[in-house]
Amino acid sequence: MSSPPDVPGASAFALHPQLAADTAHVVHLPLCEVRLLLDANHPWLVLVPRVVGAVELVDLSRSHQDALTGEIAQASRALQALFKPDKLNVAALGNVVPQLHLHVIARFTDDVAWPRPVWGAAPARPYAPEALDERVARLRGALVARSSA
Repeated sequence: MSSPPDVPGASAFALHPQLAADTAHVVHLPLCEVRLLLDANHPWLVLVPRVVGAVELVDLSRSHQDALTGEIAQASRALQALFKPDKLNVAALGNVVPQLHLHVIARFTDDVAWPRPVWGAAPARPYAPEALDERVARLRGALVARSSA
């Protein structure tokens, strides 16, 4: 999927280097690039609106805010369908990476951080290459199926 024409400047969009290093591409939704955080401790998606210069939610137009809300719901439903989490965490912090991005994390009562926030609770656990490929493929399938539903 390519950038839609209704995202002004999407062709000039560049992913922050830290996000690029810490995540793997899953799929482009109409507004966001969806990425998988490279930490096998948690099924963890990162949605990055392809809006140049966006740092805060209020930097988005009202229509982009509405689209983002829909894409967060789409990502949340995909995680629910694939992983059956006990809870979903959705957060926009940006204290380390200023580029606007949203975390959508599937949480379980027996995960390494429960009930605390995931940040800093345990060292990131890398995916084995084949496990990463499989996880990205499953997420892509779930997200694409939900975008056409």
